[in-house]
Amino acid sequence: MSIVVTGATGPFGRHVVTSLLDRGAEPGDLLATGRRVETLADLAERGVRTARLDFDDPESMPGPLEGARTVLLVSGPEVGRRVPQHEALARAAATAGASRLVYTSVLHADVSPLSLAPEHLATERFVVDLDVAPTFLRNGWYYENYTAQLPVYLQTGAVLGAAGDGRVSGALRAELAEAAAVVLLEDGHEGATYELGADTPFTMTELAETVTRVSGTPVGYRDLPVDELAGVLQQAGLPEPVATMLAGMDLAIRDDALLARTGDLARLLGRTPATLEQAVRAALA
Repeated sequence: MSIVVTGATGPFGRHVVTSLLDRGAEPGDLLATGRRVETLADLAERGVRTARLDFDDPESMPGPLEGARTVLLVSGPEVGRRVPQHEALARAAATAGASRLVYTSVLHADVSPLSLAPEHLATERFVVDLDVAPTFLRNGWYYENYTAQLPVYLQTGAVLGAAGDGRVSGALRAELAEAAAVVLLEDGHEGATYELGADTPFTMTELAETVTRVSGTPVGYRDLPVDELAGVLQQAGLPEPVATMLAGMDLAIRDDALLARTGDLARLLGRTPATLEQAVRAALA
């Protein structure tokens, strides 16, 4: 078995590789790829093969993909450029003879109002038309999207948003990556689409309550008009297009665009995923 992981220089891809090793994969059967291959030296020391692979450089793809049985296409970070990048990698994987292609998508990509969803859906549709067996891992929001903001929450006493009472099925990045490792190692996931999030969703009010309970510092949720939220984000230093995009995502969250009720993550992991409170406690510790 040969498994190629793209984006292994990023946090998600790296977690996938370490999860594969933890679950008994032979290091020599794994190929960790990314743009900055020098950052993979520690994985190479564990016996994992490494190679440079750049979504924007088609000539970097054939070599690493040669002989691959399974390819994990970790979605790229460059919003607005993902479709041609993903198509180039998927096409190269099929040309190289890969039999399986696993893609990290977003929750409910086929119906989601999230501005990120169309690029993911376009990738899914492209992969379906290739001569490979697809599996789509539609990931929910990382808890880390919120725990990274804990210093701001605690300093200001507020979680700001425009999500109303919308519910989020978050999950630890590491657990979503572990679910990907399970799919990569097992047969029987061909043609499957998994909607992935932890079992207990939360609202932004519940996020603020959790931060208050764990930290002992009072934090409340302030629900803002979307335009006002975008303005606050710009004042915090985000470029206008990014601020507008993030504020718009809260409107989608208001309509439960990031709610998963499938239990897919728990089934893949074989255990109950971590809760928001556990994630907040770990981050504060």
